[in-house]
Amino acid sequence: MLNVLALGGRITLIRDDDGKTLDIECFTREGWVMTDCTFDMFKRLRAKKAIASVRSGPYRISRLGLEMLRVGT
Repeated sequence: MLNVLALGGRITLIRDDDGKTLDIECFTREGWVMTDCTFDMFKRLRAKKAIASVRSGPYRISRLGLEMLRVGT
């Protein structure tokens, strides 16, 4: 997952009218939807601070995530 995000992919949250997260969609940089992206994986990456959202935009890989990818953790 981090490999795809490092190459320009993004994670978009799907919310209801109250702002509650219903689902997530993971896209490659070409616009293809990844089917193996789960909400649990999203929560783990966010808890490790490997992904981040800037100004309410889609989640992308963070600098810490890039470092984690280089090290292999």
